[in-house]
Amino acid sequence: MTPIFYSIEEANALIPSVRIDLEALQGIKQQLDMKFSMLQQLRITLENSKNNEDSDPFFELECEIEFLQFEAHTHVTNVHRKGIELKDIEIGLVDFPAKIKGVEVLLCWRLGEEQIMFYHSRESGFMGRRPISEME
Repeated sequence: MTPIFYSIEEANALIPSVRIDLEALQGIKQQLDMKFSMLQQLRITLENSKNNEDSDPFFELECEIEFLQFEAHTHVTNVHRKGIELKDIEIGLVDFPAKIKGVEVLLCWRLGEEQIMFYHSRESGFMGRRPISEME
């Protein structure tokens, strides 16, 4: 796959759709955390009660987890298909590959920011974020 490089304007234009995917992923992550906790508690409860039911008490919960995982995969694929790098779902952090003045950089954006205001090298990561204004 040929790498995609974004201008600052192109990356900013994608923020609304990326925001939708990130917010959906955050919600799915919360639901998965809750369902996994419920599943763990159900296993402990049934283990302690020595219940010998003929039905599978885990089936419905496991199906819900599987569906959530599929839904999350869809949102992750939406982001990756655009060549955008998903860095952290919890804080909503993504990087847009770019070339500024011939130098490859990552335009860094996170949920809560109105537009892309920072960049960094691949090596420096989030901790090396610099204001876009420094590149101009």
